[in-house]
Amino acid sequence: MKVLSIQSHVAYGHVGNASAVFPMQRLGVEVWPIHTVQFSNHTGYGAWRGRVFDGPAIEELVLGIGERGVLGQCDGVLSGYMGSADIGTAILGAVRAVRDANPRALYACDPVMGDTDRGVYVRPGIPDFMRDQAVPAADIVTPNQFELDVLTGLPTATLDEAKRAVAALQALGPRVVLVTSLITDATPAGFIDLLAGEGGGYWCVRTPRLALDVNGAGDAIAALFFVHYARTGSAALALGMAAASVYGLLRRTAEAGSREILTVAAQDEFVAPSETFPVEAV
Repeated sequence: MKVLSIQSHVAYGHVGNASAVFPMQRLGVEVWPIHTVQFSNHTGYGAWRGRVFDGPAIEELVLGIGERGVLGQCDGVLSGYMGSADIGTAILGAVRAVRDANPRALYACDPVMGDTDRGVYVRPGIPDFMRDQAVPAADIVTPNQFELDVLTGLPTATLDEAKRAVAALQALGPRVVLVTSLITDATPAGFIDLLAGEGGGYWCVRTPRLALDVNGAGDAIAALFFVHYARTGSAALALGMAAASVYGLLRRTAEAGSREILTVAAQDEFVAPSETFPVEAV
């Protein structure tokens, strides 16, 4: 399997491509990473250095890959943090180029825009671009609960409301939706849910909520879910495998007291999770 991964990158730590690429490689995927930004570290530190690239820079790299005659071998495109709307336009151009060369290729969009604690933290225009262009072009989208609310304008306080919001998002185009970091009236204290929807069915995985504050876990689970879905064709199976791996990664990180997720040290969790959780139809 070969994946074109277009998202942010940091030199220190693990977010964006620095969180997504290695887990996919550990699963035997050949990854072609293109960075939308190159920062010294993630912005949660409050200070960083580096730059945001522009759309033409992304287009140039995709063109160069295409000139090697290999886009037809690409099984899918994964996108994350975009940085600017013109980068988003370049990403959708890459998706079209890959699909022209391989009509079976999938596009997984992680609509990175914000979270409950910080609100929307991307540049103006990105939420509208995600809703109006990126999500309709995607086969798979992986919002967190906050991003699901932003994209649909619907409440998600109850499980039934969350399912309706997933259906509304699917109505825009994607056939598969994975909602991460979901807490509803059905979620017991001390736990957190992941909800996947496909073809009118919904599945939930519930894991303990760990006491840690790290970045990059969403990037990792989007990548893992994408790979497992592409290989199995089942949102339920992909949900169970991705959830187990990311829980193992986060548990190891919490035990170490690390501010950065232990992507390398916990790499066995990607191929053989130490703990699994039931996938329940809801």
